[in-house]
Amino acid sequence: MAILTYLPRLSLAVLAIALLLPMQTQAERIKDLASIEGVRGNALIGYGLIVGLNGTGDSGTSSPFTINSITALLERLGVNVRADITKMKPKNIAAVMVTTELPAFARPGQQLDVTVSSIGDAKSLRGGTLLVTPLLGGDGRPYAVAQGGLSIGGFSVEGKGASTTKGHPTAGTIPNGARVEKAAPRGLTAEQDHITLSLRRPDFTTARNMQRAINAKLGKGMARATDSGTIKVWNPSSNTIDLIADIEQIDVAIDHQAIVIVDERTGTIVMGQDVRIDTVAVAHGNITVSVTETPEVSQPGAFAGGQTTTVDRTAVDVTESEAKLVVLPKQVSLSELVSALNAVGASPSDLIAVLQAIKAAGALHADLRTM
Repeated sequence: MAILTYLPRLSLAVLAIALLLPMQTQAERIKDLASIEGVRGNALIGYGLIVGLNGTGDSGTSSPFTINSITALLERLGVNVRADITKMKPKNIAAVMVTTELPAFARPGQQLDVTVSSIGDAKSLRGGTLLVTPLLGGDGRPYAVAQGGLSIGGFSVEGKGASTTKGHPTAGTIPNGARVEKAAPRGLTAEQDHITLSLRRPDFTTARNMQRAINAKLGKGMARATDSGTIKVWNPSSNTIDLIADIEQIDVAIDHQAIVIVDERTGTIVMGQDVRIDTVAVAHGNITVSVTETPEVSQPGAFAGGQTTTVDRTAVDVTESEAKLVVLPKQVSLSELVSALNAVGASPSDLIAVLQAIKAAGALHADLRTM
């Protein structure tokens, strides 16, 4: 890949030289290209309370749900606070959402890292402790329970006249803060008759190459691509684990779609190595318009009876730089394309407009995407 941004000319020259090096067909392991159907994680979420804050928790007026949660928790513990609920000020407590991912094949007792994020108006969660929080799956069932001391990477300090905040003090993590209580439903068994590979980037050429590589390794007819992102592999020995382990280590030649991605906010251009252009002539120039306001004060003479007033004076200057007509020949490599575009002498933001014009002319053989 090549990246064009606001770089010194020397950096662009080094980039162009590096791209002149010979490119080889890329080959990657199937393990890095595809996932196994039925082998995936599951998102978990829970609502909990952080206690032990140093006056940086939720306020009772802006976060009434925090007071309701405290009241419900204390009543479950046998403490009745209904009579004094209006006087409660939970500045040392904060309501939070707790999230994590339940890995595939996680067993009860396994520990997970969790992320804790404030949902109220707490200023900081630093020094807090998460109380017991059930973590639910998409089916509404609890699969893990989280609790523990919170680790915060930032802090927030304020006084009457100034405040300082570093990092993000209203979110943090609890390493090994959740314990799995229930295993996720299994989508893979050790004796199933076939496994299904799902390409992370569907592509017909890559799917065909993967099918051929698996058949060359395991035997003819063992794998069959059903579409651009799915390959079915038969399991005649009924040993799914060994089959997956053998398949994951097979190298496959991958193919990429020709894509040019431009980000107009940062002036960044990213091109794949398969981008090509036809012969095209490009003229590029800049028009600069400068408007200067110079107000003048008009004051009447003595005994004239007039009033002092302000008179506007506007100067408009239009400058058009000379345009360079550059012929971009039909390119055969990304390095030559980069060198040809640099010859236009345009900045990255201008190059975005040049690429869009080349695409409109039908000379850019790539998918042009704008972020």
